[in-house]
Amino acid sequence: MKVGVHFNFQNYHDWGRFLAKAPGPPKVTDQQIYDEEIALAELVEPLGFDSYWAIDHHFTPYVMTGGALQHLTFMAGRTSNIDFGTMIVVLPWYDPLVVADQISALDNLLQGRQLTLGMGRGAAIREFDAFRVPMGEARSRFNETLEILRKAMSQEWFSHQGEHFTIPETTIRPSYRNPQRLMDRMRIAWTSPETLPIAASAGLGMLMTNQKSWDDYSADVAAFNSIRAGNGLEPTQPTVVVRMTCAETEEEAWAAMKVHSLEAGESSKLHYQFDDPERFRNTKGYEQYAKLGNAITDQETLVEKSARPQAWGTPDQVFEKLKEIQSKTSAEEFVLNVRFGAMPIEQAERSLRLFAKEVLPRLHELEAPLADEMRGAADGAGHVAFGTAEEPTRLGL
Repeated sequence: MKVGVHFNFQNYHDWGRFLAKAPGPPKVTDQQIYDEEIALAELVEPLGFDSYWAIDHHFTPYVMTGGALQHLTFMAGRTSNIDFGTMIVVLPWYDPLVVADQISALDNLLQGRQLTLGMGRGAAIREFDAFRVPMGEARSRFNETLEILRKAMSQEWFSHQGEHFTIPETTIRPSYRNPQRLMDRMRIAWTSPETLPIAASAGLGMLMTNQKSWDDYSADVAAFNSIRAGNGLEPTQPTVVVRMTCAETEEEAWAAMKVHSLEAGESSKLHYQFDDPERFRNTKGYEQYAKLGNAITDQETLVEKSARPQAWGTPDQVFEKLKEIQSKTSAEEFVLNVRFGAMPIEQAERSLRLFAKEVLPRLHELEAPLADEMRGAADGAGHVAFGTAEEPTRLGL
């Protein structure tokens, strides 16, 4: 089984100052966060992990990568063997040709290493407003940008006339090193049930960004592959994001998982502005997000839903939990989130190193099968109920 890592580049302590637009430097500077997270990122390859992934967010303390493709382009020069992935590129925010061009450059810089393109349509009002993109157009912009990306990867010269974009005949240079593999490794991250049938029919794969229960994801995989089968496509296995804390004792690991998962959930809630349900209710394609403003806020319940199901504990406990998650999701690869909320870098590094020493070799020897009940059947296409979205603390992207 393959195992990757991602980091949040999150300045959790600055939310109060940010929301108040108060003067003065942050308690913890963005530069310190960057130095710490880059130091952790540079451990991923030497510790033996298979891949490194980057998140695509802007403008708040929530995630400060400055964009997934730019971040991975930097990391391409700091590594030589590991594969890369985006989780995700929010297609509606960008000019399609800029995305196509950046992907091609990164594909060439990786010199044969694999790039998995996780993509999505986004849900943060702050980001759509700042990019001056109408949030109600997100789904149509996503679909059109995906069409343009596939044209760019499959044709040397191409043009496009659509609802949002008119592109004269042009070409992408450098040409893609691995265009077919890029198209084969396109994956969708989703929340709304309407997205999955569209993605499955379009031949995309699955990227599970820890927004639902593992049992809900089981139902989604079965439904997804049923729709693929109905369209003559082979079944596929997801890449699954898991929050992880590994420690010498169960008590130490749980204390970290509990405290910092709550912090991560609060950061997510503030970034996505779930306290403004009317904005979601009145935005085409995001109506289902309105109910998240009334989600459970009792901390004990939130801990049970957002922290307890993750991979935490001693090395043996973490291994067993990841085996369980694989059996429920049929994951072919895990992407571990090892630093979240306001977790100190020292704690994250200890966890990362202990996991790499005691758990990673065992996972590399583990088979990652697609469960028979998740293979789907053509006659079941469109008749399997999708899992439902969870509370906003689970919305990691």
